[in-house]
Amino acid sequence: MFKKILIFNRGEIAVRIAKTVNELGITSAVLFSDADRSALHTRYADESYSIGGYYPAESYLDVDKVISTAKKIKADAIHPGYGFLSENAAFIKAVEESGIAFIGPSSKTVETMGKKTDARRLMHAKGVPIVPGTIDPVTSIEDASKLVQEIGFPVLIKASAGGGGKGMKKVTRMEDFADAFESAKREALKAFKDDSVFIEKLIDDPRHIEVQVLADKHGNYLHLFERECSMQRRHQKVVEEAPSSFLDESTRKKITNYALLAAKACGYYNAGTVEFLVDNEKNIYFLEMNTRLQVEHPVTELITGTDLVREQIFIAMDRKLALTQDDIKLKGHAVECRIYAEDPDNNFLPTTGKVMLHRLPSGPGLRVDRGIDFGSEVGIYYDPLLTKITTWGIDRISAIERMSIALSNYLIAGLYTNISFLKWIINNDKFRKGDYNINFIDKEFLSLPPGEWKKQGTEEDELFATAFAALHRNKKRTETSVLPKACSENNKWGGNND
Repeated sequence: MFKKILIFNRGEIAVRIAKTVNELGITSAVLFSDADRSALHTRYADESYSIGGYYPAESYLDVDKVISTAKKIKADAIHPGYGFLSENAAFIKAVEESGIAFIGPSSKTVETMGKKTDARRLMHAKGVPIVPGTIDPVTSIEDASKLVQEIGFPVLIKASAGGGGKGMKKVTRMEDFADAFESAKREALKAFKDDSVFIEKLIDDPRHIEVQVLADKHGNYLHLFERECSMQRRHQKVVEEAPSSFLDESTRKKITNYALLAAKACGYYNAGTVEFLVDNEKNIYFLEMNTRLQVEHPVTELITGTDLVREQIFIAMDRKLALTQDDIKLKGHAVECRIYAEDPDNNFLPTTGKVMLHRLPSGPGLRVDRGIDFGSEVGIYYDPLLTKITTWGIDRISAIERMSIALSNYLIAGLYTNISFLKWIINNDKFRKGDYNINFIDKEFLSLPPGEWKKQGTEEDELFATAFAALHRNKKRTETSVLPKACSENNKWGGNND
C-alpha cells in the first residue's frame, strides 16, 4: 500500500483524486503555483507544496521541480490527472527512473500511442480499423498533394504529435491545400515542438464515441462501455453522456472489442480511453488513445459504480484487477456538462474574474466535481474549466431532466460562464432526441444570429443576467458595497453556497 501520493495537477481533477486517495487512508499531497496559493485543491489535500511561478512552464510543466518535490516529501507515487505532463513520455520515464511509482501506463506505451502516426500504424497492423489516409508522416507539400488526390477531398491535416484540435486543418479543395498544409505544420511545431503531420479523409458528420478500458500488469483487460462525446466546440468536448444512444448492441460489441484489441496491441495497463469516429452507417474508425484518466470519467463511474481512480491506484500497486468483464454492468444513463469560464457570444473566449457568488445545485442523482468556491480567482494562466456537473437517471430522459434542473440551480457571479449555453444544449430538441454529431454546435449554434439563442432562456436566467450586469458595472467597488451580507464567506447564501 502506498503511504503518500503526490497529485500532480490542479483544479477539479486534483480535488477529485484527493477524495479517493483520502478514502483509501493514503496521505494526499498536491502542488500549487503562485497563481494557485488559495486554490481549492490545496485545501482538500492533506499536504500542499509550492512550486512557484504563474505560467504552466514555470510550475506544472517543470519536470525537475515536480520530481524533486516528490522525492523531498517522500511520495511513493505520482498521479498526473489529465493535461499538463500526464501524457508526456519523457516525464513519465523520468518518474520511472526516480524510483517513484507512476499511476498510469508505461512511458513506452505513452510514447507509442502519443505519436499519432505510430498509433495508426499499430492499429492497422492489429486489425483495428482506421480512418483512410496516410500511415506515415508527410513532410513535403509535393508528396502531400499527390496523396490527397488519391484520397479525395475533403481531408483533415493533423499534427502527428498531439491532439485537441491544435495543428488541425480542414481542406475541401486543392487550391487551399498548400496554405493549410504549411499552417498546420507551423501550429504543430509551436504546440508540440514537432512539425510532422499526417492526412486523413474527412468523415462526414461522424459521432465521437470512446471506450473506457482498464488493464493490470498481469494481462487482464476489461472495458467499462462507451461514452458519447460528440457535443464539441473548437474540437473540445462540452457535454458527454454514457452510454451512447446511437449505438445498437451489435455496434457496441464491435467498438468495445476494438478498444480491448487496441489496449492489448500496445501492452497497456492502468486506465485508458480508446477514441473512435462512427459514421452514419455505424462504420467504426480508430481516432486515438488517451493514455490517462479522462475529464469525462464521472459518467462512466455513475453507470458502472466503479471508482476509476481507486482502480488506477491499485493497478499501480501491482495488484490484479478485482473485477472481471462480467462484473461490469451498465446501469441507467449519465450526462456530464463542463462549466467553463468563457463567453459563448465571443467565440467561447476564456474569461477571468473573481467568484463573488457560488451557489451549487443539489438533488437526486447529482454529482459535482469542482475546482472553485466562493472567492476563487480565475486567471489567465490555466484551462478555464471550473466545474463538472454530472447527473444520473434510470434512463436518458431522466438524466437529461435532472441536468436541466441542476444547470438552472447553479449560480456563479463575478465572471462569464457557459452555463446558459449548456442549458440551451440540454433543452435543444435535437439533443434530446439524440440527433447530433460533432458538427452540432457549428451548425445549430454558431449559425444563429447574435443573441438569438438567449431567447430560449428562462425568466430566471434573465433576472440573474440583470443582477450580474449590475455587479459587473460596479466591479471596482468593494465586495461589501455590491453583495448582501448573506453572501459573505461566513454567512452562506441558500445553504448550497461554498
